[in-house]
Amino acid sequence: HTTSGVGTTKNCTDCHLSSRNDNNAWITQLLGFGTGTVNFFGRYAYVAAGKEGYRAVIWTESEEPQAVIGSHLQKLAYPANYLAHLLTGSVLKEAYEHHGDVQDLTLRGEYLYTANGADGFEVFDVANIDQKGFSERMVSSPVSPLGQRTYVRTKFATSVALPSTLAIDPARQHLPANEEQPIDPFYAYAYVTDLHEGLVIVNVATLVDGNPENNFLRKDAVFNPGGVLDGARYVAAAGHRLFICARKGLFVVDVTEPTNPRLVGQLMDGSLRNPRAVTTQFRYAFVTDDDGLKVLDITDPSRPDPLPQATVRLRDAQRLYVARTYAYVANGAEGLAIVDIENPTKPHLFEMYNAEGALTDTRAVQIGSVNASMFALVADGRNGLRVLQLISPDTVPGAAGFSPAPNPQLIATYPIKGGEALAVSRGLDRDRVVDETGGQTVVFGRRGARPFHLNEMQAFLRHREGGDLFQVDDVVMNDGALSTRSGKILEEPVNLLLPEMPEPLLPGPDDFGTIHGSD
Repeated sequence: HTTSGVGTTKNCTDCHLSSRNDNNAWITQLLGFGTGTVNFFGRYAYVAAGKEGYRAVIWTESEEPQAVIGSHLQKLAYPANYLAHLLTGSVLKEAYEHHGDVQDLTLRGEYLYTANGADGFEVFDVANIDQKGFSERMVSSPVSPLGQRTYVRTKFATSVALPSTLAIDPARQHLPANEEQPIDPFYAYAYVTDLHEGLVIVNVATLVDGNPENNFLRKDAVFNPGGVLDGARYVAAAGHRLFICARKGLFVVDVTEPTNPRLVGQLMDGSLRNPRAVTTQFRYAFVTDDDGLKVLDITDPSRPDPLPQATVRLRDAQRLYVARTYAYVANGAEGLAIVDIENPTKPHLFEMYNAEGALTDTRAVQIGSVNASMFALVADGRNGLRVLQLISPDTVPGAAGFSPAPNPQLIATYPIKGGEALAVSRGLDRDRVVDETGGQTVVFGRRGARPFHLNEMQAFLRHREGGDLFQVDDVVMNDGALSTRSGKILEEPVNLLLPEMPEPLLPGPDDFGTIHGSD
């Protein structure tokens, strides 16, 4: 694919695994898994506040450009509002609240899905959050308590995950002329961890089918084989695989058939001490525990392989977020730990940010973009919600690049009186078109267009089925000699251009779609 002979347009590692293992995030983007950096944050930030329920905090302007309050863009577009914000001590003033015992929450479409502690799993209708004509903007029974039941009682729900924050309906009718790919059934479900029941699976597709008469949720499956998921406190979905942190270790659950989950992998060798949260990026899982941030090789997801050398020691690592080549870890009293994971096998601390001592109780973090800037929403425990501007054209050189180094700045705070900020809802997935198991999440623009299926991804990455990984290096010209970027001199002649293709392989005007590829 290098059109200029020495790869100045595209290099080998733009499309294949690097032998230096430094393009994991790039290949994640290439395959369409999403990088998590351009997720869209709306006008409201939804914050779990434990015994104080949850808050919907206004943190942007209501008009276009929808500038974040306290940001560089607000300073340019709304100077009077920006000055008023500074004069209040950069405190956000407006928010709406709902009671409960909310430990975790995820916004998808018009609904907020919550792990509600002793009340179990509960879904709130937030469609009218910005409708001042409604006296109750967030409700659990918008029709009537008798007309629906959008909750499921569990003993103590701790976290909730959905495979996507897009409002996907697997049962949506397709027009045959569009040649759309089917949406996998596991997108119909919410996956809830419970301290005592393990994994609870709930079909929530009735909330997006346009029919208000069938919204009666129930436990479609409860999964805790042999008690291995006792103490389950966090779940992350990577396609039809769930990664669950529990008291005994890390567990991988297959939900290809959501009502018949299967335990397909586990890590209970003691390499993880009290795992707290997990997230994945292509071939690696990132886990926080008593020791800090640890990296697991999940090239084979059924056999998560700990990498002892890939540990970043942190005093109080809590929930985390991976955005391209950086991992953002809520690190309790020390603030926000920003870890360089360009090479996931060699992570290192890039910066420990505490806003000059202001961040003292960080519990969770979410990353997303508003206009041309990237922000972090941080649940800072007893201090409430913190808004950090991470990347802005005025503070970060090369801000438009793939993964510029963040320059965090605290620009706004919302205190929660009497409560603690425990978690923040993830933004809307914007660059995720397929999941880690090949499930398509969006309809592509062209008829019949689709991303890779799982078997095609495997063929793309390995020499053969079950074989070694296919890894490459880029070729560059140095003083007239060809070498790889790692410095190896190439003594043998190398043809950098595509060889001439045999005549029979050249497609004719009627052959498109019939030739599947060749060497």
